[in-house]
Amino acid sequence: MDYRTKLCFCRDIYDQRASDRTFMEAVRRNVDCHLLKCKDYRRILESRGFSRSDGQRVMNAGEVPCIPTLFFKYHDLYSVPEASMVIKATSSGTGGVKSRIGFDKKSLFFAGVAAGRVIARHGLFSVRPVHYVILGFPPGKENQTAISRTQRLSTMFAPALSRKYALRKGKHGYRPDFNGLLEALRRYGRGNAPVRIIGFPAYLYFFLKEMERNRIFIRLPKHSMIMAGGGWKQFYKETVDKRELYRLGERHLGIPESHFREFFGAVEHPGVYCDCPNHHFHIPVTSRVVIRDVDTLEPVGYGTTGLVNLISPLAESMPLVSILTDDLGVLHRGCECGCGIEAPYLEIIGRTGVPEIRTCAAGAEEVLKEAGRSALR
Repeated sequence: MDYRTKLCFCRDIYDQRASDRTFMEAVRRNVDCHLLKCKDYRRILESRGFSRSDGQRVMNAGEVPCIPTLFFKYHDLYSVPEASMVIKATSSGTGGVKSRIGFDKKSLFFAGVAAGRVIARHGLFSVRPVHYVILGFPPGKENQTAISRTQRLSTMFAPALSRKYALRKGKHGYRPDFNGLLEALRRYGRGNAPVRIIGFPAYLYFFLKEMERNRIFIRLPKHSMIMAGGGWKQFYKETVDKRELYRLGERHLGIPESHFREFFGAVEHPGVYCDCPNHHFHIPVTSRVVIRDVDTLEPVGYGTTGLVNLISPLAESMPLVSILTDDLGVLHRGCECGCGIEAPYLEIIGRTGVPEIRTCAAGAEEVLKEAGRSALR
């Protein structure tokens, strides 16, 4: 039996207490796998004083050295032949440089099972056919970003009657099709089939604000839903409180807050997080989250803001077991939520990728880039 099987097929996808031992065994075996199969990863960890024997003894997920997501934008770290990867994707490349990530069949299977169980737990699968409105790019060979693939997969949670994309390709590239979206939404509003709107929260906010400026009000059918994910990216300065999105969504589309769902994740992390009814990102059994001090990178406790370190042992194609994001977050005890899920939950505060914020993550990334250069010589 594969060491990831027991973890992915556990009884409760949010029962971390019951899964702690299984999770750590999977982490140890995953780290050992990459240390054996990826010499560049092994050299990087050895440059930080972490050996294979250390990996076999780790008792806490935070002991595994983390690699900044920025590193994957400059170096490929593969633990399997590239030809055996059945799917490849890139990050959105906000800064112009993109991570290239790939999954082999087994890694894709286990990541898919874990994501599917999270989605099912939050009631997003349905047999009721729906219309989809995607606030993003239509699928195409020129668009291989993970977010576009994720948005496409999201249209399979329920049978699709139609798919309407917000961006239309013209002579000068992609342009927003505001009038086309409004026409489609008005048409859907006259029918009975629910509508699911999928996309970046920034795009959703800009669209709803345009409706507000033009005093446009549409009542979408019962069971319609908004599913947002991907963060605000380069629009961080326009970030608004989630309650403003809920207000605009209900006022202009007739979709109540209870039908708003948000996702969090990273292309370099084989896991997905969906908010609960209280809009908190609880951590499933297939992942752990460590918050690290922005100056020392040492783990900090509950309630303290720091860099988000995502940990998951599901991928054997690349050493993605412990990655350090450029997100700032806070970890809370599950009992503070009140939704009934006891697993800790992650609150995202913002991103370090803005000029005003400087952390030692940049220094750590430089060290790793140098280690990577040495590994590749």
